[in-house]
Amino acid sequence: MPGLVALKISKNFLSFLSKYCEKNIITVTGTNGKTTTAGLLAHILKVAKNSVLHNEKGANMLSGIASSLAVSYKPFSRFDYAVLESDEAYLTKLYDYINADYLLVTNLFRDQLDRYGELDTTAKKIQEAINKNPKLNLVVNADDPMLYDLGSENNRIFYGFDEIVYKTAVVDSLAPAEAVTCSCGTDLSYEKRYYAHIGKYYCENCERKRHEPDYKGKVIIYDDFSEISVSTSKYVQGKELYFRVPLVGLYNAYNALAAISIALEIGIAPYLIQQALHSYKSVFGRAEKFKYNERNILVQLIKNPTGASEVLRTVNQNTCAKLLIIINDNYADGRDVSWLWDADFELLKDYPNDIIISGIRAYDMAVRMKYAGFDESKIEVIDDIKKAVFSAVDSIDKGEQLLIMPTYTALLEMQKILKKD
Repeated sequence: MPGLVALKISKNFLSFLSKYCEKNIITVTGTNGKTTTAGLLAHILKVAKNSVLHNEKGANMLSGIASSLAVSYKPFSRFDYAVLESDEAYLTKLYDYINADYLLVTNLFRDQLDRYGELDTTAKKIQEAINKNPKLNLVVNADDPMLYDLGSENNRIFYGFDEIVYKTAVVDSLAPAEAVTCSCGTDLSYEKRYYAHIGKYYCENCERKRHEPDYKGKVIIYDDFSEISVSTSKYVQGKELYFRVPLVGLYNAYNALAAISIALEIGIAPYLIQQALHSYKSVFGRAEKFKYNERNILVQLIKNPTGASEVLRTVNQNTCAKLLIIINDNYADGRDVSWLWDADFELLKDYPNDIIISGIRAYDMAVRMKYAGFDESKIEVIDDIKKAVFSAVDSIDKGEQLLIMPTYTALLEMQKILKKD
């Protein structure tokens, strides 16, 4: 609401960002991970004693970014950095008002096909934004072939993983990976494929291959955290920097590597980065852990096939006493729920406990679980989200863990339910 009011009073309200930022405006976009990546980076900058403007609630369209500025604005004051998460489709509109210094792009996956279309369309939208600022510095995931050509005329800084080791109960995906086609028309090959189309790729027909990362990572992934080592000639010649990240899954390791890379690029000391990683609190719903009525709650947002599949790979069947899946199809979720059939729910077919399913499209999700091979007698559908949440919490013992996997608007509704009591 503050953003809507501010933009009504002055349609150029967002242009004030540049006047009040002393150092850098950093924008973050991509399909998955932008909220966590932006949150990590903003927290790192704050720990390094900088004042930071950040749309921390994840409201990433123009009104949400304007709200962050409106409620943070103080006459005659300045902030050091702005860290702004932006919806992919709205980035070009945001760049009508600001000249960002950096754009960090996490990845591109199929997401809300009714709104974004296919990946080429999303990439073109981001490129349109980049074209408005030839001095923009890009920080790009080198392991995503969909980003290979992005911002080729700009200064580009690449990050990526050379080695990934699992020391966890993670399950290998059962779904076939989608083929990605090179610009020459040949399907890309992989030296190492990490998940979906992410990995060390190359084309057997032409010279196109994954860009060599400026910030090269190695990661060991455990059930509840990751250990990342980073090497870069830009910071410390021949020396690896080590970081412990208290977030689950490979996808969060990528988010952390992205935030670490840009923090090192702008000169933040490694020990401050580690301090920030240690004290970071997850944004609600993004691998967030908390206690409710002495039960352990883990909330993992799911919203597209790749993101959901990676969350499903982290389900520890030994420690997770119950699952609650909440699927809505409101505008912010995407009206098209066909993505449920592309996500790797087969990973749950041997899950030993009951699963509660709720939300507007609960029955679609229940049918998907049946076809995934899960025992339908252990599926309970509760349409009302509030009743489903309390039923799931009450069905486990104190000290046990409930994993909740909601779509975006279900997450917002669930947040109100659990934070009120």
